[in-house]
Amino acid sequence: MLAMDYRGPKRVRATQKPMPEIKHPQDAIVRVTRSCICGSDLHLYNGNVPDTRVGSTFGHEFCGIVEEVGPEVTKVKVGDHVIVPFNVACGECHFCKQGMFGNCHESNTQSSAVGGIFGYSHTAGGYNGGQAEYARVPYANVGPTVIPEGMDPDDAVLLTDVVPTGYQAAEMAGIQPGDTVVVFGAGPVGIMAARCCWLFGAGRVIIIDKEDYRLEFARNYANCEAYNFEKDMDDPVVFVKKTTDFMGADCVIDAVGAEAAGNAMQTITGRKLLLQAGSTTALHWAINSVKKGGVVSIVGVYGPTDNLVPIGNVLNKGLTIRANQASVKRLLPRLIDHVQNGIIKPKELITHRIPLEEVADGYRMFAAKLDNCIKPLIVFPTKI
Repeated sequence: MLAMDYRGPKRVRATQKPMPEIKHPQDAIVRVTRSCICGSDLHLYNGNVPDTRVGSTFGHEFCGIVEEVGPEVTKVKVGDHVIVPFNVACGECHFCKQGMFGNCHESNTQSSAVGGIFGYSHTAGGYNGGQAEYARVPYANVGPTVIPEGMDPDDAVLLTDVVPTGYQAAEMAGIQPGDTVVVFGAGPVGIMAARCCWLFGAGRVIIIDKEDYRLEFARNYANCEAYNFEKDMDDPVVFVKKTTDFMGADCVIDAVGAEAAGNAMQTITGRKLLLQAGSTTALHWAINSVKKGGVVSIVGVYGPTDNLVPIGNVLNKGLTIRANQASVKRLLPRLIDHVQNGIIKPKELITHRIPLEEVADGYRMFAAKLDNCIKPLIVFPTKI
């Protein structure tokens, strides 16, 4: 089968790989119909995530048609077109039973923190992902969800990560009616988070980034204020303070993660020398611009090792920090309803369609922010 193949930092290609096989009675084999390149895939692509091994296939956002099932699979059948959440979750452990499917204790035995994630290095279980013609899906009685009749697969594939992560970012922010919410990062997740803030009653939503094309997209899609931290302000923290009567935002969302720009020291230590697990510039801004007693919600991806974070400010300001990988399975029923009712329109985020055989060009375009790329969708020879 044709699949994306990681060859080292900034080096990927499409190549032939062996077909996946059933390895456990609860496995399923899915023929992928849609897959995406995620902003967090760029952390892998750029070499920022430990134990990203040569030969890996990325891709944690995909949907497809069930081609084969193990003898114990009862929830899906051959021929079903399914959404595959990015979490690999057993559904039976202590954390899954609490709805924390992103923290499954069985799917990633090498980690004491994150659960298994498709196509996201061996720190997340070493599972091959869905940027391939076929994928093995473990725990097929738990994760895969049949796409409702009439739903566009372009909408469905974004329910695997972007929509749930953006929604959970707003949920974790603890938004109260009338709150001012600041979102750092106008990538797909940040834009979706900004849109979802309105669903929780926000009175004002501000998104901050450095790419004008992203900010313009966010204004139109999320109906929010959008500002360029390189052009519209000298200091994002001071800007947020000034625009909130020097109180600070009620809630701040970090939707950037490990590759944040804006601070030379953070960029050098976190992105160039890899002395910490990525640049925490956006997290610094979030902590310092939220009001006393406010909430910082973190969905931007950071590595599993140490980061330079102003924890003293968290203590002295009495902040609440909420952070996690999105629990897709927990959120799917509600989000499917929102899509079917037209409240959320995920496919409007898609700006580019990249054939699987041109996946290397897709990564380069997305990483370099070329051609006003917001969200690239990988398409396959037979479109469903």
